Amino acid sequence: MSFILIYNYHNNLVGYRDITHGTVVEVVWTILPALILVAIAVPSFRALYLADEILSPVVTVKCIGHQWYWSYDYDDLLEPITFESYMTATDMLEKGQLRLLDVDNSIVLPVNTLIRILTSVKLDAMPGRLNQTTVLINRLGTFYGQCSELCGTSHAFMPIRIDAVKPDQFVSWMESMLEE
Repeated sequence: MSFILIYNYHNNLVGYRDITHGTVVEVVWTILPALILVAIAVPSFRALYLADEILSPVVTVKCIGHQWYWSYDYDDLLEPITFESYMTATDMLEKGQLRLLDVDNSIVLPVNTLIRILTSVKLDAMPGRLNQTTVLINRLGTFYGQCSELCGTSHAFMPIRIDAVKPDQFVSWMESMLEE
């Protein structure tokens, strides 16, 4: 395309006046990208606000990151369950446990149940805003995560382990936690 423009300029097939005083062209290449950006922005903003919509959760878990451990609160029960979770030290690991991923207390959540987590899946903190997200775990298993904020020397030692269990196992776990 550049070759054609240079060739036409030198052979004077296109008048010089059309290139230097092309007000219509300048208006078009200014307004057209602006309209494209608006067409992209409107659905994007709608999707961002829909992502903040919280459905009626069955379980609410408040996750608080401390320096350098996690605390978890299940507040919507008759008696709240609160516990802290630290990384299992390397010398305390048992056979089959994962170094730098296993914790002494993992989060236990029921599968196929709407869960509200009061923190977020990688959403940076903003003053005056409570970060929350809705999670629906569709399969049983153990899921691992990691703190994503650089908070100091032991930042890498804040693993997150979520045990997704059947709802009846979740109820049994809650009862055992309330007995402790």
